[in-house]
Amino acid sequence: MANATATFQTSLGDFDAELFVDTMPITAGNFIALAKDGFYDGLHFHRVINNFMIQFGCPHSRDPLSSRAGTGGPPHGTIQDEFPAEQKISNEPGTLSMANTGRPNSGGSQFFINTKHNSFLDWFDGSSPSKHPVFGRVTSGMDVVKKIETTRTAAGDRPVTPVKMIKITIREA
Repeated sequence: MANATATFQTSLGDFDAELFVDTMPITAGNFIALAKDGFYDGLHFHRVINNFMIQFGCPHSRDPLSSRAGTGGPPHGTIQDEFPAEQKISNEPGTLSMANTGRPNSGGSQFFINTKHNSFLDWFDGSSPSKHPVFGRVTSGMDVVKKIETTRTAAGDRPVTPVKMIKITIREA
C-alpha cells in the first residue's frame, strides 16, 4: 500500500504531510476518511504548547471559544490502537500522532503534531503510560507549524487569536 499526502491549509499558512498508510492503515485511514468527508474543515487548533506540540481535531473547536474544545471525537466513534511491532516510529519533531484519553482504543479524530522529540509519548517507550502512535510526518511547511506553536495562548493552552483549519486536501498515491 502506498502512502498518501495531505495539504493542511490554515489561517497562518499551509503545510504538507506524508500519511503512513503503509504501516499505520487504521490510524492513517481514519484520518484520511475524516479529511475527505470535510470533518476537519473549519475547526481550530484547541491546544498549543510551545516546545511540545500543537493539537487539533475536536469537533467542539468549530467555536474556538467553546469550553468543550478538546473533549470531542468523530461521529463514528473511536478507533483501535495500532502498535505495529515492526514499525516503531518515534514522536519526533514534525510527526503527526494520534491523541487519546489515556485509555486503550480511545483515539478518534484528535491528533497532534510534535514540535520537539517527545519520546516519552511513544507506544513502545515504557517511561510513561502514554501511548501515542505516529501516523504521519510533515514534509514541507514546518515554518507554519512553528508559527502555530509560538502563537500566544491563554488558559487551557488555547490560542488567543484562533488558528483555523480552512481545509485539508488528501492526495492518494
